[in-house]
Amino acid sequence: MSTPDAAQATPVSESSRETSFRYTPVLAQEIEQRWQDRWEERGTFHAANPRGDLTGPGGAPASGSPYYIMDMFPYPSGAGLHVGHPLGYIATDVVGRFRRMRGDNVLHALGYDAFGLPAEQYAVQTGQHPRVTTEANIATMRRQLRRLGLAHDPRRSFATIDPGYVRWTQWIFLQIFDSWYDADAARPDGGTGRARRIAELREELAAGTRPVPGYPAGTAWADLTTAQQRDVVDAQRLAYVDESPVNWAPGLGTVLANEEVTADGRSERGNFPVFTKALRQWKMRITAYADRLNDDLALIDWPEKVKSMQRNWIGRSTGANVRFDVVGTVDLDAAGAGESIEVFTTRPDTLFGATFMVVAPEHPLLDEVPAAWPDGTRSSWTGGHESPVAAVAAYRREAATKSAVERQADAGKKTGVFSGHLAVNPLTGAYVPVFTADYVLMGYGTGAIMAVPGGDERDYAFATTFDLPIVYTVAPDGGLPADLDGAWTGDGVAINSPAPDAGDIPAADLVLNGLGVAEAKARAITWLEEHGVGEGTTTYRLRDWLFSRQRYWGEPFPIVWDEQDRPVALPESLLPVDLPDVPDYAPRTFDPEDRDSVPEAPLGRNAEWVEVTLDLGDGPRRYRRDTNTMPNWAGSCWYYLRYLDPTESGAAVDRALDEYWLGPRHNPTSGPAGGVDLYVGGVEHAVLHLLYARFWHKVLYDLGFVSAIEPFGTLFNQGYIQAYAYRDAQGFPVPAAEVEGDEQTGYTWQGQPVTREYGKMGKSLKNVVTPDEMYEAYGADTFRVYEMSMGPLDLSRPWNTRDVVGSQRFLQRLWRNVVSEETGEVTVVDAEPSVETLRAVHRTIADVTAEMEGMRPNTAIAKLITLNNHLTGLDAVPRAAVEPLVQMVAPLAPHLAEELWERLGHAESITYEPYPVADPQYLVEDTVTCVIQVQGKVRGRIEVPPSIGEADLEAAALAEPNVVKAIGGKPVRKVVVRAPKLVNVVV
Repeated sequence: MSTPDAAQATPVSESSRETSFRYTPVLAQEIEQRWQDRWEERGTFHAANPRGDLTGPGGAPASGSPYYIMDMFPYPSGAGLHVGHPLGYIATDVVGRFRRMRGDNVLHALGYDAFGLPAEQYAVQTGQHPRVTTEANIATMRRQLRRLGLAHDPRRSFATIDPGYVRWTQWIFLQIFDSWYDADAARPDGGTGRARRIAELREELAAGTRPVPGYPAGTAWADLTTAQQRDVVDAQRLAYVDESPVNWAPGLGTVLANEEVTADGRSERGNFPVFTKALRQWKMRITAYADRLNDDLALIDWPEKVKSMQRNWIGRSTGANVRFDVVGTVDLDAAGAGESIEVFTTRPDTLFGATFMVVAPEHPLLDEVPAAWPDGTRSSWTGGHESPVAAVAAYRREAATKSAVERQADAGKKTGVFSGHLAVNPLTGAYVPVFTADYVLMGYGTGAIMAVPGGDERDYAFATTFDLPIVYTVAPDGGLPADLDGAWTGDGVAINSPAPDAGDIPAADLVLNGLGVAEAKARAITWLEEHGVGEGTTTYRLRDWLFSRQRYWGEPFPIVWDEQDRPVALPESLLPVDLPDVPDYAPRTFDPEDRDSVPEAPLGRNAEWVEVTLDLGDGPRRYRRDTNTMPNWAGSCWYYLRYLDPTESGAAVDRALDEYWLGPRHNPTSGPAGGVDLYVGGVEHAVLHLLYARFWHKVLYDLGFVSAIEPFGTLFNQGYIQAYAYRDAQGFPVPAAEVEGDEQTGYTWQGQPVTREYGKMGKSLKNVVTPDEMYEAYGADTFRVYEMSMGPLDLSRPWNTRDVVGSQRFLQRLWRNVVSEETGEVTVVDAEPSVETLRAVHRTIADVTAEMEGMRPNTAIAKLITLNNHLTGLDAVPRAAVEPLVQMVAPLAPHLAEELWERLGHAESITYEPYPVADPQYLVEDTVTCVIQVQGKVRGRIEVPPSIGEADLEAAALAEPNVVKAIGGKPVRKVVVRAPKLVNVVV
């Protein structure tokens, strides 16, 4: 990461300095900027690779255990940072500095996720190229972060918009495009299923060792035309083009991935309505990796909350596909005999309770429906229409006006109509009515469900609304509760499977009653398969990743389209494909409600760039470039690999460097999956970025480019810093910094009462506090210590500028324990510390080491303050006591620690000084005398540790010889323990 030079740092004039040597904000800034310049000049934080030009400070080779720390990619906003942003950056910096002092070879770098919609929207408003805006924002962020004193290796910084980085992002896309998934291929990790090269697929198809997908068995590859062969191959690629329902946001003029749509059916950015529309788009076959993405979560150290979110998004469900035959009669069913509806159910053991079915309004079964209502149709089923044709047509029109998310959100309203179709339950032989309802989506599963109202609350509500039969198929021991008014969704065993009065039914030989769920499911699946009406299967909620965006500010696809409108990969020599100049940066946007609009991408406005003549090996030909761009997630999918050596021009990542920094078991704490040792960022990325990055990594692993099974071995989600905001009597926010008062006296602004609320920092609430303000008022070290002391890192906490002074006082006291405020001379003495002081020092070393290893800097700081206060109370501070304290403070307040370390006479930076180690002899606790009474009389005394527990103290007291003699074998009625000083025995 490039940094501003000393001339750009905030100057501190001689006239502004105080005449004393007190540790003031002015002195703090002078110290901090001087040490930041030194660190940069000396390459203090250069991480040494085991090979290549990236060596350690002064050209030092790699030594120590490799430890890779990373922050989630920041997006350089034009607003700059507020004090909530650096929390994670400071935390990783503290860990990295601690690990360096423990002898590790620490890699810690920071780059910028620079493609994104905000810069493009600003370009649309102003006409300024997004690159200009983005690079200016990066410069601002770099300046603010440099002033924090972060120990990043500046040589390894980059932005996703750098041409060298774009080149390799496009190259990775081409590797995915040139791959297919062989579910039967063995992997190096011992599993089955991996990506393979398209050339290998062609060879096996040509040799006849693999059947031709989509063609009858026995079809020879040579019998297919060249066009047909290309269609077969293109359909197997991991990156492919497909026309399918996508999320279209007319107000943004682009399509969105499922993950970019909110629960309200609106765009995550801009809050525009999102509609389902069939479009031809690039997709990535992430579904091929669903099992690995799910199962490999067990190999990594991530918060269980995040693992659960990923598992839920993948949505793996085991169950059965079941086919219900549609009743075929000439008079009533235009679909005719032979039609069937296939459903997926996770509970085939409840099929005896399936009393109706529901299909999505888009289901093809509804393309033809009976002309008249069949006998037994209830009036509540028809929606007031005279025929199924009219009812279904009207309901389809109504459903088409809603997005998929709106349909799910409205599921509680239980709208729907009977389609006129009747289906046959394959187990009971009973006719069941087929309804259509918009809460069933065609894009999920088969677009049809079997309804078991006795075991599902939603089905129960639908059955109650439409007067449909309810059959319970599971009950707890002792039977269903007498007052049950709803579905039974708890545990239990099968009942009514079959019902006692079922008579002669198709599944009379399938008796599940009394069985638990697992055994009942297995038997039901076996029966379905034996009778050809179903089979066991696994389904997933995960859908293939929609990878096209109709935007300007993104990576162009390294693909051209030939005259047959087929995709052709560009050779590596033509990478990167740069963005062209365009007259207008905005995709064409439409009325947010215009669902019939069609995307028009900005890149299509440069005809010279779109239409090109290239020689790709078979002579010059005309091609058309893809006018879509990649989503902003592309660059953040692999940036952790580029930190290993951003100067590498021959490969996206050097395999030897990958094995050193990321390989399985690359250090004593690395797990079997390998990956980044500590990855810190917000939980909001639990699905989007983390799932996508894991997918790309696994493709690269399959193709042999990386050695780790997972990209991120340990994940830590930091909390957030929020802030109090204040509103006047009219409800308008007032500047939080100008508010006076407290909880007891109340709060006022310019003499007027205001109300306080708690929320996110932002300009709209006038409660933003910037790091620049903190640097000016307190210095960066005080700011760092305050943020680390506010509470546990994984919890959110409120910012209160008034509390920062506590951290400032701690550092000022530490300064005074080393330096005279009057003369600036070092005041420590070389006398041997007292035993009491040595105990305090070494207990602090032991405790702080444990807290730092557990990423609990807040409690570490509390213990450092206690030791510092102890030293403050001494007549003279011994060097042997204060130097370990300065070393322990170094990861938290590095500038002050460096300054004090140098003033204490050390020529080398404290960065690589060994972290102090506690001497066990000073960890032995002092003892206290415990008095033991029997019947109120003192009968003995024992020496015990002050921390002894009541049970241990009671046992020790009853074993004391004089006490045993005094009890004289009498039964002990009661023992009163007042640890650690008194035990009273009552006999």
